[in-house]
This record gives sequence, C-alpha cells and structure tokens, in this order.
Amino acid sequence: MHASALRFSFQVFVTLLVIMDPLGSVPVFLSLTASRALSARRRLAWQAVLVAGSVITVFALFGQQILALLGITVPALQGSGGLLLLLVALELLTDRTDPPVEVDDVNVALVPLGTPLIAGPGAIVATIVFVRQAHGFSDAVAIGVALVAVLIVLYLALRFSLVLLRVLRPGGIHLLTRIFGLLLSAIAVQLIAEGIRGFVRA
Repeated sequence: MHASALRFSFQVFVTLLVIMDPLGSVPVFLSLTASRALSARRRLAWQAVLVAGSVITVFALFGQQILALLGITVPALQGSGGLLLLLVALELLTDRTDPPVEVDDVNVALVPLGTPLIAGPGAIVATIVFVRQAHGFSDAVAIGVALVAVLIVLYLALRFSLVLLRVLRPGGIHLLTRIFGLLLSAIAVQLIAEGIRGFVRA
C-alpha cells in the first residue's frame, strides 16, 4: 500500500472510530444486555458488529449509485455530511443523546446496537464521502482495511465491556467521549470547508 493510501486509510480509520465511538457504546451495551448471561453478551457483541459492518458495506458499495440516481454532487454530500457529523459531535460534547430502550421481542444486536447506535447516519455518510474521494484500487483497499480495523476495535470494546468499565470507570469513558466529540467536530468542519471549496470551483 502506497504512503498516500496509508494516510487515507488512517484518516478513514480515525474518522469512523470517532463516529462509532466504541467506548461510548460500552455503557449502552451493558445496559441493554444487563439481564443476559455472559455467553449471550459475547454473542450479541459479534452480532452487533456484524450487522454494523454489513450496513456500512452496503452503503459503501451502492451509496454512489444512490447519489447518482438522486443527482447529488460530491460537494453537496461533503457539506451535508459535515453538518451531520457536527451534530453528532455536539451530542458527544454535550451528552444529549437519547438512550435506546430494549424491546423484549427484538434482537438488540440488530436494533439498536448494530444500527443506529454503531452504524448510524454519521458513519454511513462518512463512508460514502470517503468512497467518493477514493482514487484507484489502493484507496479502495485502504477504506476496506480501515473499516475492518474499526470493527475489530468495536468488537473488542463490546466483548470486554465489563473490563473496560472497571478500568476506565464511568468518568474515564465520559472524558474520552468528550475528546472524541472534539476530534469529530474538527473533522466535520473540514468536510464543510471542502464542500464549500467544491461549490466555489464549480
């Protein structure tokens, strides 16, 4: 993989990692699976990650066709994606997220863990934007590698959620969530700026 592709892969990895927020998902995962046995929690962890990966992969493969069908340009996608990510960042910074409610007859690995908690609108839009920015096979591989790496981190965070909660404590997870929110807000502003430059050039 070329140096430029490595940088692109790292950018995709950091962006998706911040958006999906593995540490922020730990308290939600524990609350939704509080009544489940340890084996059931482990099963739900990999199922949730599998669902999230499947949703994002579908949009990565067919998102451009959907945009072309709707006549949406790259600058428009970058601007709207940046605004959406900024809203997600503000939620992380202000802790104004609505906790999902478990429904007994629904597999929580599908809803709300897999989507929209992990594979939410922010992650989907960011993936489509990165796919539109990719040039050549090496960039496509870079996106795939970054996505797999993020999903592995997510699985490990959910799989060892009890250990993480004991080590970091709620205060530590709260602090890291704020840091993730700050990083995501910077990424969102950069996307908006790139969208504005695209409109000016057009």
